[in-house]
Amino acid sequence: MTDPFGLLRDAKTIAIVGASPSPERESHGVMRYLLNQGYRCIPVRPDCDDVLGIRCVPTLLEIDEPIDLVDVFRRPEFCAAHAREAVTVGAKALWLQLGIVSPEARAIAEAAGLGYVENACTAVVHARGLRA
Repeated sequence: MTDPFGLLRDAKTIAIVGASPSPERESHGVMRYLLNQGYRCIPVRPDCDDVLGIRCVPTLLEIDEPIDLVDVFRRPEFCAAHAREAVTVGAKALWLQLGIVSPEARAIAEAAGLGYVENACTAVVHARGLRA
């Protein structure tokens, strides 16, 4: 089992798949929190120019720097494809947000040696870890 707070403690760059420009969306609030905690966040969204003033990229494959953590805000049926992309770009870990579970994404990530977390919020885990 991957230590969720350990992944966050060691991460510097987080790709946020499904980041939203809408302040009402969870992905927007989580990205804002992570930015405020000092992480470099890269929003991954093909139909958007920027989130929180940071230019979006359409896919993980468009990121030209090392990715420590891929934080996914997409429905389970899309997660395996994101897991494959995370493996292709050499990400260190794949994280599926609260309410998202994908056995296929888990199998892909774990077979490639990526850290893996599902059904958990990066912001909540980070805040709890700081209090521990």
